[in-house]
Amino acid sequence: MSALAELYREIENCQDCALARSRIKVVPGEGAEDADLFFIGEAPGWHEDQQGRPFVGPAGQFLEKLLASIGLRREQVYISNVIKCRPPQNRDPLPAEIEVCRKWLDRQIELIRPRIIVTLGRYSLARYFPHESISKVHGKARKMGDVIYYPMYHPAAALHQGNLSNIIEADMLKIPEILAQAEGVREVDSESRQLNLF
Repeated sequence: MSALAELYREIENCQDCALARSRIKVVPGEGAEDADLFFIGEAPGWHEDQQGRPFVGPAGQFLEKLLASIGLRREQVYISNVIKCRPPQNRDPLPAEIEVCRKWLDRQIELIRPRIIVTLGRYSLARYFPHESISKVHGKARKMGDVIYYPMYHPAAALHQGNLSNIIEADMLKIPEILAQAEGVREVDSESRQLNLF
């Protein structure tokens, strides 16, 4: 059994917060174990809770279309969420739930070792850049250590605000160039976390 499969088993047995009692299925994440691109959404929704897979509802269909626009299939990237269980009525994840689930996402990232982490939405953005606004930083790559962080709007945002579709599509189209020029993204000053564009 791979280290990732063992981790999934641990996540499935997790009872660390109240969401464990209301979920139907845990949604650990899925994709290539050596993926260059690691997408982090917010929380599973109804469809994900039913199937135990991330991004399988309408937002997931849009994400697959976005991936296709840069010549990728979902099997070639890794897709996960900040939390692994669906909050009741699809409410926002609570700070305590995000904190309890942090260890699982940390372990996934350690095992996969992606070159780019794409944050989808404000909750995954806040994990790395807690004082930033997604409207100001989307589509702008930053490098910390060996990893490039690339904030994007959540695909679900386009379903609620149609005017965001074009912005999300344009941000996705920048990813191949960022991968190709990975070494060209300047290091983010960890003290000030100033935006560094390239």
